[in-house]
Amino acid sequence: MATLTHMEGPGSIAAVSNPMVSSDPVIADVAALGRRVREASRIVATAPSRQRDAALIAAADALEAAAEQVLSANAVDVERAEADGVSPTVIDRLRLDNGRVSAMAGGLRQVASLPDPVGEVLGGWVRPNGLRIQQVRVPLGVVAIIYENRPNVTSDAAGLCLKSGNAAFLRGSSGAIDSNRAITEVLRRAVASVGLPEDAVALLEDTSRQAAVAFMQLRGIVDCLIPRGGPALIGSILEHASVPYVIDGDGNCHIYVDASADLDMAERIVVNAKMQRPSVCNAAETLLVHSAVADTFLPRIATALDGVDLLGDDRTRALVPRAGVADDEAYATEFLDLRISVAVVDDLDGAIDHIRRYTSGHSEAIVTEDLHSAERFTREVDAAAVLVNASTRFVDGEEFGFGAEIGISTQKLHARGPMALRELTTAKYVVFGDGQVRG
Repeated sequence: MATLTHMEGPGSIAAVSNPMVSSDPVIADVAALGRRVREASRIVATAPSRQRDAALIAAADALEAAAEQVLSANAVDVERAEADGVSPTVIDRLRLDNGRVSAMAGGLRQVASLPDPVGEVLGGWVRPNGLRIQQVRVPLGVVAIIYENRPNVTSDAAGLCLKSGNAAFLRGSSGAIDSNRAITEVLRRAVASVGLPEDAVALLEDTSRQAAVAFMQLRGIVDCLIPRGGPALIGSILEHASVPYVIDGDGNCHIYVDASADLDMAERIVVNAKMQRPSVCNAAETLLVHSAVADTFLPRIATALDGVDLLGDDRTRALVPRAGVADDEAYATEFLDLRISVAVVDDLDGAIDHIRRYTSGHSEAIVTEDLHSAERFTREVDAAAVLVNASTRFVDGEEFGFGAEIGISTQKLHARGPMALRELTTAKYVVFGDGQVRG
């Protein structure tokens, strides 16, 4: 088990700019652990698929066998969070139970059953001079994940990294440290049991800001950094990271109910997208309703969204008296809670304009029976996923058939949308010749 245990304290981050040679003990410890993970990544990258799959199956079995140990550690985190007055939404993300531990194990087995992306030939051709060129999928190397209060990410990320031939370098939050430590111990033992280096899965246990910044600046060690968290974490990445990163962005997701929508369908979709699990990034945060159906649909959906706080514009509040006032801040907010902002729009153009103004680029949905409206919406709305007549909750690696995901990218380079096995690889060119030289 990784033994970095500095827990809190601001420290100086002035020396973090070169963690490889820093005399600061915290920064030096982060770099030392990173070098161990780097060495492990070279072994994992060349390990046969059957060995990596065996590690995942062993990890799944070990998690289920150690469920009591994991849940006991998680109970410490939950008790601490409750004592600190943490919101129920955050505690829901943090809390594990037997079902969630079983789901984590099931996710590892599912990933093990997926096709191995490593070694896939993406293309091949022969040049006029006889050179044979192939483009081949290869692991990234060391994938670093920094995440908040979701201990299931520990196993999900490790499983995806191992399957795709990478080492997983993990840094969770202080709020989930006992859970993450327990889960990582189980995973490392399982990996070692099949002959792979235990440092193929490593947890940075130092949850101080200083260590987090050092983690983000391990140039030459980390090949790709993936943050999973809220605006504060993303802001820190943008300010401090000097390694390549892929942003797992906010989910300010919209549902637009068009004039032609089947209102029964629209109700089911909105209720599911908002209420099924409000604390996740693919939950709906804004409802847009065409003025032609607002009189009918808004009172109806307000009743269906029992227990959900509604914030609306003037036209919404005229039809739903219980709704509060929605301003620009509300329309731009990812609530991650039982709250939704609502607006009435005059037409499809109004819906698209609203989404363009406030979208985080995650997932946007339209409910419509008009093929032209559906085609315009999918063509003109710029997001990682655009849905027609379906809940935004489907934008998920497992629901897309990828197995567990490591995050949902709202960027446009390298990866966009659910990031699964293929997004944890890159490509290299392999060229075969028989003595050719360039003139």
